[in-house]
Amino acid sequence: MANVVVVGAQWGDEGKGKIVDWLSEQADVVVRFQGGHNAGHTLVIGGTVYKLSLLPSGVVRPGKLSVIGNGVVLDPHALAGEVERLTGQGVSITRENLRVAENATLILSVHRELDALRESGSAGTKIGTTKRGIGPAYEDKVGRRAIRLMDLADLSSLPEKIERMLTHHNALRRGFGLDEFSADAIYEELASVAPKVLPYMDAVWRLLDDQRRAGKRILFEGAQGALLDVDHGTYPFVTSSNTVAGQAATGSGLGPGGVGYVLGIAKAYTTRVGEGPFPTELFDEVGELIGQKGKEFGVVTGRKRRCGWFDATLVRQTVSTSGIDGIALTKLDILDGFETIKIGVGYKLDGETIDYFPASQGAQARVEPIYEEIEGWSGSTAGARSWADLPAQAIKYVRRIEELIGAPVAVLSTSPERDDTILMKNPFEG
Repeated sequence: MANVVVVGAQWGDEGKGKIVDWLSEQADVVVRFQGGHNAGHTLVIGGTVYKLSLLPSGVVRPGKLSVIGNGVVLDPHALAGEVERLTGQGVSITRENLRVAENATLILSVHRELDALRESGSAGTKIGTTKRGIGPAYEDKVGRRAIRLMDLADLSSLPEKIERMLTHHNALRRGFGLDEFSADAIYEELASVAPKVLPYMDAVWRLLDDQRRAGKRILFEGAQGALLDVDHGTYPFVTSSNTVAGQAATGSGLGPGGVGYVLGIAKAYTTRVGEGPFPTELFDEVGELIGQKGKEFGVVTGRKRRCGWFDATLVRQTVSTSGIDGIALTKLDILDGFETIKIGVGYKLDGETIDYFPASQGAQARVEPIYEEIEGWSGSTAGARSWADLPAQAIKYVRRIEELIGAPVAVLSTSPERDDTILMKNPFEG
């Protein structure tokens, strides 16, 4: 049996929550390996809606172990709040079913404020972040001045670590003409939340190695999408972490040998939140209609998503950079009723035809999509649970996507409900 890594194959918001939850039924362990509480997963189970930001999707299922890996930047107050909210919905969260890496970097108020200052500043620094401190926390991690979860277990050592961190942040505050942060206030911010989060702390690398050796099935759950990867995405309009499948190993401590089947999640069209290039974006009534039918608003922020046609060139690229073995195609039902559907199959750049998305920011802004038109379908795909339930043209659309991206569609999702899913290949069976 293979362990499974689930990654977004576009710019995030592809419907990973439902797919991860659906797969977690077969998993013993579900691991979050990067990102922070800027990424939202919505799960609909038996008519109950669960909105998760930090907690792995497996947490709503009894008998599953959920793990937050070292690759995640952790806002301890956000974690405590999310645990409290889900507990209020009847979900039991204890050390038995949740562990958090002891070496996970913490997000503090200094990070949130710096994030907001940059986003509200000059146009040159506006990336379209959620202002939740994710990027600045990753900066402190790389700058070797971060405070980590394990530091909360030894409060006597915190003042020295806080002073080291504030040497950097207060210099920035002075540059903005703002009051400096108080070391005492930061200490209180951390000391007050320590009892709420420390019960979940563990050496996650060792825990996962033990689980793997015991033959347990591990499901790795990514946040955002591969096109927001800090190296392989639409830089600088990206997130602050690696979102490709290789990060599952680094962000959990399990090692590349423990990572098996890579399942990429892609919508049957394309969406994007925030700033940055989007070659197949639609600015007309068709784009509006897709957004309305697909309820395209951010789970965490409520921000309206930009909508466009499926871009096969981009997804083919993420198939390569994440080593995707199969695709879970979601929201096919949103395209029901369109007379004609377009697929982006390449680009024009300065008069030349290219079959990849260039890395240069300037070139990314200049590319123009080349489209292939496909006849739409009048029948409904909503709630379909077998190929026989699908209109012939819908099947033709799926098959054409497979050809263009160079990967098979392993799973087809036809509604937010977990059971409205057509399975061609079980990722856990390699």
